[in-house]
Amino acid sequence: MSSRFGIGFWKPGAGIIHQVVLENYAFPGGMMVGTDSHTPNAGGLGMVAIGVGGADAVDVMTRYGVGAENAEIDRSTFERCVERMGFSERCHFKTGWNSDCERGDECHYRIFWRRYGFTLGYLSKATICNMGAEVGATTSLFPYDERMKVYLEATGRKEVAAMADAVSADLQADAEVVADPSAYYDRVIEIDLSELEPYINGPFTPDAATPISEFAEKVLAHGYPRKMEVGLIGSCTNSSYQDLSRAASIARQVDEKQLSVAAPLIVNPGSEQIRATAERDGMIDAFLKIGATIMANACGPCIGQWKRHTDDPLRKNSIVTSFNRNFAKRADGNPNTHAFVASPEVVLALTIAGDLCFNPLKDALINQEGEKVKLRVPEGDELPST
Repeated sequence: MSSRFGIGFWKPGAGIIHQVVLENYAFPGGMMVGTDSHTPNAGGLGMVAIGVGGADAVDVMTRYGVGAENAEIDRSTFERCVERMGFSERCHFKTGWNSDCERGDECHYRIFWRRYGFTLGYLSKATICNMGAEVGATTSLFPYDERMKVYLEATGRKEVAAMADAVSADLQADAEVVADPSAYYDRVIEIDLSELEPYINGPFTPDAATPISEFAEKVLAHGYPRKMEVGLIGSCTNSSYQDLSRAASIARQVDEKQLSVAAPLIVNPGSEQIRATAERDGMIDAFLKIGATIMANACGPCIGQWKRHTDDPLRKNSIVTSFNRNFAKRADGNPNTHAFVASPEVVLALTIAGDLCFNPLKDALINQEGEKVKLRVPEGDELPST
């Protein structure tokens, strides 16, 4: 039926739909609606992508779907973003433990985000747009740049990259906007990424953001279970090749520094393309060498698809994930699981330590030889640029 009407159908194991969209359908300057709040993930390729409810999606399909090629576009679907917020990243972020999202109480559903200005280094644009949903933004997107072109070409879409190049001026913030963003944006926030330290969010809500330098104190003050029992890397937010590469750079240090891994690790590649490429480049092997379980190319525990076995389901316990949400019972169905959200490399560092109070920025670990060693911060030049 899908083939008959020219509809793309992705079988089980193909991957998380947001990653599949990024690899196959998203393009700079395009518009898309999807029935999931993390649809704005496609903004990492400069697309206006908005998550809507089922009724809205049906309305869009009936108006503009198969057989409606000549229908006039009803702009109401895309005019809910009446406020525009601009972010300027005032420095190159070449190295460091990646930071996750911090929610601002002033953000709400009507805000439309657009980034302008300086490079993000190796930070993932798709991840940032994906997490815009967690601060209440309708959508987020980045202007077209050379890295998007490289990604489009690497995923078999050279003709799309050529078309984007032809209208690149219309897909980027012009000089006037960069010079005076307040004249265009309703609100401008400048972030110095060189001063932004990693955050750990939770438990029970992604709103509860804490700088890693203050997190140990928070764990002790609130009596959170200090032992970190499982680390999970995946979800539409952090399962790309780039995300896995950052985690793999930490995993390889286990053998290099003769360390032991204190907690189990679960990895969910975002798509079959990512899994195959990560396997080709030795990342999957790096995870397997430290005892990781590689799950299907799917959402997995992020949406509760995790049959977790514990010694006592009534016992309070802590896990750390690179997922987007950490509400009670979301990952394993257990209301006593304290789930914390962090970037892939911080998740893996805590998995190695097995201790929520471990700060990879400054704390040392004791290796199998009884020596104190520190984990090396992932360097920008050892990570993929796409």
